[in-house]
Amino acid sequence: MECSQAEGLVRNLLSRYVEQAKPPPTTGGSLFIGLASELWNLLTFSSGTNEETETSSLANQSALLLLVLANHCTTEHNPYRDTLASYTDNMGNLFTTICKTLKKEETMLILYHLLHRNSHFKTYLLARSDIELLVVPMLQTIYNTPENNCHHMYMSLIILLILTEDNLFNKTIHSTMLKGVTWYTERLIPEISLGGLLILVTSRTVQYNLLKMRDKYLHTNCLAALANMSAQFSNLHPYVCQRLIGLFEVLAKTHARANQETSAIEEALRILLEVINSCLTHQLLHNTDLVYTLLYKKEVFEPFRSHPAFQDIVQNISMVIEYFTARLVKSDIQSNDVEEVLGFVRHAALQWPQDRLKKFPELKFKYVEEEKPEEFFIPYVWTLVTQHSNLYWNPSLFKQC
Repeated sequence: MECSQAEGLVRNLLSRYVEQAKPPPTTGGSLFIGLASELWNLLTFSSGTNEETETSSLANQSALLLLVLANHCTTEHNPYRDTLASYTDNMGNLFTTICKTLKKEETMLILYHLLHRNSHFKTYLLARSDIELLVVPMLQTIYNTPENNCHHMYMSLIILLILTEDNLFNKTIHSTMLKGVTWYTERLIPEISLGGLLILVTSRTVQYNLLKMRDKYLHTNCLAALANMSAQFSNLHPYVCQRLIGLFEVLAKTHARANQETSAIEEALRILLEVINSCLTHQLLHNTDLVYTLLYKKEVFEPFRSHPAFQDIVQNISMVIEYFTARLVKSDIQSNDVEEVLGFVRHAALQWPQDRLKKFPELKFKYVEEEKPEEFFIPYVWTLVTQHSNLYWNPSLFKQC
């Protein structure tokens, strides 16, 4: 930590990471070296087509060394950490490399440090018009992360939470349209906004975590991200509306039959109600599919109208449901045709008096790092080093994460 060349080392490590230089070919040359290489591949259970050998080992080692240096001595002066926080070189190339290697956990950690501590990089990233290049791979990581690797998912969700603190980001993702998101397998969606996809993935993660994994930090970060976005929800896809209200319905049923401690479920229900209320307050005219879904599922909210923990926030939602229900009854529409009813809802929304809803404080959550971050990051970083550095480490000498 007293090294006078710490800044130069960090810059070189980042340069090696950005360059992603491939190792020189091993074909030809010394027969002895070729045999040694083959023997090493056998000993490390690797092959010529292995993903680890197709990527840059120099870039990988540079990323791991950088993470080790930056995550130790966090309560003292750490020149490596400080340089990472002030780095401004080749941001375009750095962004491109991060987007291409996001499936690697070490990349996610580097991105976290840059977003959390480097205001220059954060400003640059949020100003880009192709933010989907970063967000889509991150959502895919969250969607496909196995249950036994929640750390990767956890870091991805923290980064999303940091991004959703910015209102321009929240507005941009709802105007960015995506086609052919083939990795989302619950339903074939030919076209969806980036914001809608983010809602789908985070809603799915909340449901899965609350009902199975029960990791408080995972669903808290998901709900916080949803809350941050809610005032900018715009033109939500009908399926997104169904999944959002469907999540509330599943948690409501779980809450109704639960005999054990239900504080986590109640907290999630409360935030979801606040998310729906925030969207209706700020963007009702641009989310008539959500209004239609509320009308279709209005009985789900009935038990909460008299519940002391929810009745204040449900009051607004009930007011919207009652207004549009009364309009439908008055119009005497008998058809069950979705498009006809939805068309009427869109027309009725034009006369909706926006000042009728009770005003609540704006939903804003901000990520705050734990008081002793090294307790999480140091074991995690060293676990990645032992798994991906292709170096031998005595497992008895460190704590696995």
